[in-house]
Amino acid sequence: MVRGALRGGRPMRGGIRPPFKKTFVPRHPFDLTLAEVFFPKVPLAGTVDDSALTAALLKRNQDLSPTPSEQTAIGNLVTKVQAVLDNLVVAPGDLTTCQLEEVRQVGSFKKGTILTGNNVADVVVILKTLPTKESVDALAKKVEADLKASMKTEVLTKGDQHTVQIHERGFDIANVHAKVRILIATLPQNLRKLEPEIHLDHKLMQSHLAAIRHTRWFEENAHHSSIKVLIRILKDLTRRFDAFAPLSAWMLDLIAHLAIMNNPSRQALPINLAFRRVFQLLSAGLFLPGSAGITDPTEPGHIRVHTAMTLEQQDVCCYTSQTLLRVLAHGGYKHILGLEGNTSIVREMSVWNGVCVSPLTAVYEKPTDKKEGDLEEDIEMIENENEDDGSDDGAE
Repeated sequence: MVRGALRGGRPMRGGIRPPFKKTFVPRHPFDLTLAEVFFPKVPLAGTVDDSALTAALLKRNQDLSPTPSEQTAIGNLVTKVQAVLDNLVVAPGDLTTCQLEEVRQVGSFKKGTILTGNNVADVVVILKTLPTKESVDALAKKVEADLKASMKTEVLTKGDQHTVQIHERGFDIANVHAKVRILIATLPQNLRKLEPEIHLDHKLMQSHLAAIRHTRWFEENAHHSSIKVLIRILKDLTRRFDAFAPLSAWMLDLIAHLAIMNNPSRQALPINLAFRRVFQLLSAGLFLPGSAGITDPTEPGHIRVHTAMTLEQQDVCCYTSQTLLRVLAHGGYKHILGLEGNTSIVREMSVWNGVCVSPLTAVYEKPTDKKEGDLEEDIEMIENENEDDGSDDGAE
């Protein structure tokens, strides 16, 4: 029989079929806000009063916001450091080991989502030249010298004295009250020229450039005050609940923007509804394998931000959100926000108005028969082969 022919001698149209190739079809989790048209609410004798939750959210935001003195301290230091760096872009003087292309503020301070007690501002310095470790040392010394020269007429207390500390991302300039992190990057065309033994880490350079794109996108799309309030509250949750610790600052920015702005009316949702919606989305599997998740708007291709988390982290985040959503539904918002109690509600059974809420447990089990380093055969891996790897916002 001729290859490619059917029984009876009739040739198969097109010859042999290629082997079947799996394709990744992302699923959108159920979103009650978007589906409200198809699932109208049942009229109740009395409407749900969320004024107490709204007041608690605003109070928690006020507690988490930096004090005026903290804002002043970090703002003054950022202004002085920015002025020195801007001057080096125009007139480098005796700085010959590197050339500065651009200076950009990034991170939580620039976005207006900084937390009290974390008086740190991030500034990305893009070099025209390749970022060698020696050039970073020279730049740090130059900035320190110029900063002292610009403040020589000021009367400084001991707490206002600046210190410089060099690290793998760049260097820090700090006093007792605040700190500015100088994050070194280089021009995109220089990234392929970096050598690990001589230059700063390639992935760190990419993350610093990504931080610039993230901040630019945030200023253009997420400047609403309610988004900043929700981000500040979500950041506090990542500090208190271990299940949410893998969520990066960039993920929090995107999910807060989604929860508040992505609705049929295209108007900002009230903070109480947006807060509930975050837990509803995470509980429905927004950050689970196979979910469409949230596509990074600053990266080419269709990179879903939650794929930076391991499968175990995605599972823990989901079932913890489900537990907290049940607690929230029965009035336990003060424990979630940290106004009362502690985080034991996700580990131990709790009772709310006569309703017992038992914490959920893990569903995902890590395969034990695979060697360490092998890729996990999961639907997460069946992506388009031409997609580039996404970069985390490591500057925050």
